Amino acid sequence: MSVTTKTETILRRAEGTVPGGDRRRQRSWSDVALTAWAVLVLLFLFAPIIVIVFSSFNTGRLLVAWEGFGFDAFLTILDKPAVQTAVRVSITTAAISAAIATVLGTLAGIAMARHAGRWVWWFLGLLLFVSVTPEIVDAVALLPWFVTLGQDAGMAVFNDGIVRLSIGASLFSTAVVSYLVRARLVGQDANLEEASSDLYATPFHTFRRVTLPLAAPAVFAGFLLSFTLGLDNTVIAAFVQVSGATPWPVYVLSAVRSGLRPEIAAVSTVMLLLTLVALAVVALVLRRAGDSATDIARTMAGG
Repeated sequence: MSVTTKTETILRRAEGTVPGGDRRRQRSWSDVALTAWAVLVLLFLFAPIIVIVFSSFNTGRLLVAWEGFGFDAFLTILDKPAVQTAVRVSITTAAISAAIATVLGTLAGIAMARHAGRWVWWFLGLLLFVSVTPEIVDAVALLPWFVTLGQDAGMAVFNDGIVRLSIGASLFSTAVVSYLVRARLVGQDANLEEASSDLYATPFHTFRRVTLPLAAPAVFAGFLLSFTLGLDNTVIAAFVQVSGATPWPVYVLSAVRSGLRPEIAAVSTVMLLLTLVALAVVALVLRRAGDSATDIARTMAGG
């Protein structure tokens, strides 16, 4: 056997392509260290969530005192009208804010994708500004604005707690839906819409029969994401809420002062499961539609 043939055989065995070759690539110490570090970081991030889920099965009076495993905390929810009202307000607010964000974000995303120009960069900058603005700034700005509209201007609708909470929760969500819809339509050819116009279809019919079906996966995903974001609107809700319309996050903040009870952890666990289901559906819809996280990240950056 020649030297060349021996060298090729050794290389093939090293790659695992012939019998006797090591099919498992030897991992360096740096790979092992980085893997261990990643596991530790994930444990650090998810440990509080794991603790609160586990604590929701505590049969004790307070979370800090473990007395046994059971479903008493979940059953207690059915006996406390205040908890039920807070959860109902949060779900209602999240649904309404998601509807508002979906309508506005869909129109904005379609406009950016189908009417490109220099204005898109400025508009994306405004959306990014809304996305990174601290919630405390939005809350401080919304409170006097609602008071001005509701009391000084006589628009009673802005005195309603659900309306206030829905508008406040839809600010950030509108930007998210805009990103998703733009990312979806940028990757779609506009020939179908042009063909519809050539066949004398009105702009409304083109929008309803061509553009909207193309953007439908992103619109649906944006609605679900907006709904999950609306469930956790704590800072703005604490400022703009009114009596009788206290959402769940604000109820938790007030309950912590007198002690964290297991039923709070139980409702938090239920909402966590609801959020995970919504995110799983979003991922499935975007995956089947052919959109990737890279496309969404690119459109958020203005690409």
